[in-house]
Amino acid sequence: MTPGKKVSRKAPPVTVSPTASPSVRTLILGIDRTGRIVQHDRTAPKILARSSDDLLGVNLADITATQPKDGGAPVSPDKGATLVVAGLLEAIKSDREANDMISIALADGTVASSVVTARPMSAGGSDVSAFVILQIPIPSGERFIEPGLMREVLLRDSGPSDEDTLDFSDLAKKMTEQLVPAFCTAAEVLVLESLIGDNEVPAHGPDANVPLRRLHVKHDKENPAWQAAFPVGEILRFPAGSPYARSIESGAPVLETSITPEAAKKLARAWRRKPVGGLLSDTSMLVLPAISKGKVVGLFCCFRELGTRRFDRYDMEMAMDFAGRQAVFFDHATRYNREHATALTLQRAMLPTHLSYPSSIDVRHRYLPGSELVEVGGDWYESIRLPGARVALVVGDVAGHGVRAAVTMGRLRTAIQTLAMLELPPAATLQQLDELMQNIGEREPHFATCAYGVYDAVTGEIELAVAGHLPPLLVNPDGTNEYLEVAPSPPLGIIDDGVVETTRHPVEDGSLFVLYTDGLVESRDRDISEGLDRLQVAFGEGAPEKDLEDLCKTALDGVYSDAKRDDIAVLIAKLRRIPEDHRINFPLEPELSSVRQARSMIRDPLKRWGLEDLIPVTELLVSELVTNAIKYANGETLLQLILEPDRLTCEVHDTSPALPRVLQVDKDAENGRGLHVVSQLSARWGARRSQSGKVVWCEQPVPADIADAMRLAMGIEPPIFH
Repeated sequence: MTPGKKVSRKAPPVTVSPTASPSVRTLILGIDRTGRIVQHDRTAPKILARSSDDLLGVNLADITATQPKDGGAPVSPDKGATLVVAGLLEAIKSDREANDMISIALADGTVASSVVTARPMSAGGSDVSAFVILQIPIPSGERFIEPGLMREVLLRDSGPSDEDTLDFSDLAKKMTEQLVPAFCTAAEVLVLESLIGDNEVPAHGPDANVPLRRLHVKHDKENPAWQAAFPVGEILRFPAGSPYARSIESGAPVLETSITPEAAKKLARAWRRKPVGGLLSDTSMLVLPAISKGKVVGLFCCFRELGTRRFDRYDMEMAMDFAGRQAVFFDHATRYNREHATALTLQRAMLPTHLSYPSSIDVRHRYLPGSELVEVGGDWYESIRLPGARVALVVGDVAGHGVRAAVTMGRLRTAIQTLAMLELPPAATLQQLDELMQNIGEREPHFATCAYGVYDAVTGEIELAVAGHLPPLLVNPDGTNEYLEVAPSPPLGIIDDGVVETTRHPVEDGSLFVLYTDGLVESRDRDISEGLDRLQVAFGEGAPEKDLEDLCKTALDGVYSDAKRDDIAVLIAKLRRIPEDHRINFPLEPELSSVRQARSMIRDPLKRWGLEDLIPVTELLVSELVTNAIKYANGETLLQLILEPDRLTCEVHDTSPALPRVLQVDKDAENGRGLHVVSQLSARWGARRSQSGKVVWCEQPVPADIADAMRLAMGIEPPIFH
């Protein structure tokens, strides 16, 4: 600063980087409380229309000027500048920073609009009351004449500095901001469409006809014509012989010192976009290939408009250094997007597309991927229809994120579908899953939490087992709700010698059963107890009468905005019992005469249900099942008929825990063919253990006309099967 007095400052120091805006010149002046200039930097006399002696001592308003409309000589000072300077001085007296615009008279006899910033200062032994920073646009003819400045801006560290820079659009935006206005007046970034659509780099070098996508375009004056003529997101092919095509084919930069109007019009006709011809005519153009692993993956296209310095060989070499550095980030983004897409595809393929459940029950679900930072996770849900109007409701959460969590989730979901069809109790099912996780953990340690419930629509009871998971929420028909008490157990994979217990809970008709993963109630900025309380409020009074889809949306309210949200799975089931007239029990004495009694008992209900055609086959099936129960079990036997719109289920309960099996009998044997008969005459059959013994069951399909009539009467949609 002139005259060079030492200045001490209380206010923040003036820090103006010469590379902050290469299209402007920055001057710093020191003024006193009256607005008189008492100091200036060494470049001020070269830019302003005053010598150093003429500059010191004049008022800040005196260096302003007005450009007459008739194009004559500038008139100094500008009348409006007096009010601007007065406003700046008022701010300085109040110890405030102020900004405004004034017109400055330049040494070349022109006038330029300048952004002026006044910062109050405290200077010991000096008249300086404030520093005034003037940012004056550089004349077009003087732009891009300082190669050192351009190189510093282009080649300074521009690597990804935050978590969103692996997105192609964000990368392209940052790249064009480096190019404009430091190196050119306009720039665009294009990449191969295969990188965006398929996350793949071509195995061979691209030819001129390869499609490219425009990621970003920037003009130094934000001219909307450039945005319209070069729309972001457009996928296009470049005509043969154009600078774009030549650069793609050769993998080398292409320099067009000045695009002729004819060449510009030819390109405009090829794109069927007339404004392109006017924008590119007489511009200087530099096309730079972005090369990764020896292959062209994109283009940087730089333009200098008429009136600025043309591109030359030195500019081309400088810009290729820039393009080489930036191509590395395209390669990183491609690999990241490929891995991310693979994980998402794997995860979504392993989640269920349909849920199955009995006719009296309704189930809805929601799966919300994590935020962009943790999108791929291991949460899953399942609803599996079981024989005897029962349903298995499951929600689980594999620890961690990414491909490994998604693969483990798929293994667990496949295993639990198999185990559910074996009709093991919930605790036994989770013990088996734990063994699977232990085996997986031998190769790569992993663990998961799981809540597994089996609801019986005949008894109205739910059996529940939980491994390290949050307790389910049960919402009663009157709107009261509670988290079900479950026996604590470690997560799957680390149970070791621990015991998983099954608890049984009676459920009122019309209750809601809500399973969820921890992402719904827990976040970085919210305690889990707050999330649990919020969930109870969401399923408060009136919730059982609401549509389940609306309840799913309500459950997720407030979680979308969390920037670091875990993935979330929610499963909501409305539990209703099978209507009483569709379930009938017949207690039987442990005597062979009970077989004949059982056959006669089933006739009346089948006639009442309109299933007379099924009576002969059903009598035979009941005979075989009851005979086996009486022959091999001790104690009372129970015959149960369950009618659903699509199936008739016959169940025989006895006190023996031994499960029946199909025997391979000799053709001349007179016994042992009972289950062979059952398997041939029924649609399917099976057996499961119960609290008091076992249940052997078989199913028969209900005629379509009767099934449709039942669904219409019950107001339900056809059931969905896996």
